[in-house]
Amino acid sequence: MAREVFFLIGRGGALIWSDASTSPSALPDSRRRWEAIWENRAELEELAHSHPNGPLAFSSEDETTMQALEGALGQELCFSVVSPEGMIRREDGATSRIDSENEPWWTALLRLASGINPKPGEE
Repeated sequence: MAREVFFLIGRGGALIWSDASTSPSALPDSRRRWEAIWENRAELEELAHSHPNGPLAFSSEDETTMQALEGALGQELCFSVVSPEGMIRREDGATSRIDSENEPWWTALLRLASGINPKPGEE
């Protein structure tokens, strides 16, 4: 089953917390998710989520959420999206595509939890 999944990534690439939707195209707001972000704000390195049906892009909702998070926490954060087409990351205000060889270890887990088929060679 395809579904959007959210990961909080901490120092050293540690998976701190996760959340999942029942929808492949939406991850509804969650008080618990906001609490987890706040409680782990000192450890946060990246906030990642999946778009199991694409696109490999930040949605307009993603953009407003990222602005709200940075405003609430008073710091710039790193955000990423993982889709069947690959991974993108927004860091220091710039969005870049991450080559599959350079994807963090947890992207395979995020794809699995999201119902995204493995990329060729990862079966």
